[in-house]
Amino acid sequence: MPHTPHSPTPRPRARARRRLRAAALLASAVSVCLVAASAPPTPLGVGDRLFPQLGNPGYDVTAYDLSFTYSGSNSEPLRAVTTIEARTTADLDRINLDFAHGKVDSVEVDGDPAAFTTAGEDLVVTPEDALDEGDWTRITVRHSSDPVYPEDRQGGWVRTADGLAMANQADVAHLVFPCNDHPSDKARFTFHITAPDGLTAVANGLPTGVEHTGPTTTWSYRTGHPMATELAQVSIGRSTVLHRTGPHGLPVRDVVPTEHRAALEPWLAKTPDQIAWMERKVGRYPFETYGLLMADATTGFELETQTLSLFERELFTEPAYPKWYVESIMVHELAHQWFGNSVSPATWSDLWLNEGHATWYEALYAEETADKPMAARMKAAYGASDRWRTAGGPPAAPKPPKNGSKTGIFRSNVYDGAALVLYALRQEIGPAAFDRVERAWVARNQDGVATTADFVRLASETAGRDLGDFFQAWLYGEKTPPMPGHPDWKQAPAAKTPAKAAHGAHGE
Repeated sequence: MPHTPHSPTPRPRARARRRLRAAALLASAVSVCLVAASAPPTPLGVGDRLFPQLGNPGYDVTAYDLSFTYSGSNSEPLRAVTTIEARTTADLDRINLDFAHGKVDSVEVDGDPAAFTTAGEDLVVTPEDALDEGDWTRITVRHSSDPVYPEDRQGGWVRTADGLAMANQADVAHLVFPCNDHPSDKARFTFHITAPDGLTAVANGLPTGVEHTGPTTTWSYRTGHPMATELAQVSIGRSTVLHRTGPHGLPVRDVVPTEHRAALEPWLAKTPDQIAWMERKVGRYPFETYGLLMADATTGFELETQTLSLFERELFTEPAYPKWYVESIMVHELAHQWFGNSVSPATWSDLWLNEGHATWYEALYAEETADKPMAARMKAAYGASDRWRTAGGPPAAPKPPKNGSKTGIFRSNVYDGAALVLYALRQEIGPAAFDRVERAWVARNQDGVATTADFVRLASETAGRDLGDFFQAWLYGEKTPPMPGHPDWKQAPAAKTPAKAAHGAHGE
């Protein structure tokens, strides 16, 4: 499987060089050093408009190695070790990590013990030697990872009927493990999960080994592509892992509660054909594996964790949900593997690119396979669009979440409201040009991050004309512009919203 080699271990001579430089400057800089040393640690951030203190400047993470030891009780903290390999992008005498829900036992930087404290939701690490810009560094944190949360700070670990799963979107991976918790800093992940025999552990990527030691088993996995922290997935439970083959020999792995295997199998059998359908629309599936993780938990949402999408088991066993609706939600999370996972948002204000596209392909699949017309859904969305913009902001300028709620940005304006923007674009430039935009978007930005401005530039380039004014109105306007080709579409003063697609229903 593809794997990026570990970053080079910092060389001892680099540390010696820093010590010599520090000694030479000590006499002339002593007063400055005293001032710097007395400055209190503060929480930092990358300045995201919606989550200002999320992420940290000064370094770029290349790899995470996460080890979790599970006791068998999902109400007890897990023992954990997080190792971060990073390259510095500035001179650093302190390193801020996002981490807010666990006890830190020790921190090492490049093998040496490091001092640490907390500031806000940051773990602030002071290494023995300051780091120079361009250094490779390895940070090891030994800590606990607590699956029990206060009522006002939910997220991260999800306690299931038989164990645990993860739901880290948007801003709560750092409740599980220390990290640079922003989608603009993607990295490769390795996982080691130790659990009592009789339980099965799974994680993103492909398995790399299973080791039995006494009454426990350690399961290891590694991703073949970089991943945002919010997309990390670890599941532990009484699960069965099912295997099948997708297009081009793609390994498809599903993880289900063992007692519900028979009831869920007919749904799981649909995935290979759904992958083939998406490939016909936008190109080759971008990762090394895919599958569904069906959790015995009530979350109120599904989640596109990379290569292993999280679903509530009840979505597939509750007869109230129509078959076509369940299948379209499966495609919603599958579409995210291209839109949101392979191509990640540079900021959380770019969320519409994730959710608008996933909703678009969800609706298109329902149109093509269940005779649910896209135009009818978009007309209903158009009628509600002004109300959505008032409540949640325009699609590309969503209002900040209230009370720090991680789910607060997942509103209708970035689901059907954003899919409506894509519908307007297709109406404006034509279906053939629209399809070229979609394919070029995922091909050019694979394994990277991209912005709304990047999408606007690509669409303009493809259309052969400047679409800046078009997108300015559709993405940032307080009112919804007229729909190209449908001058009769009007805002409805009090109409029901379209088929469920918002976070509060199903499909992130």
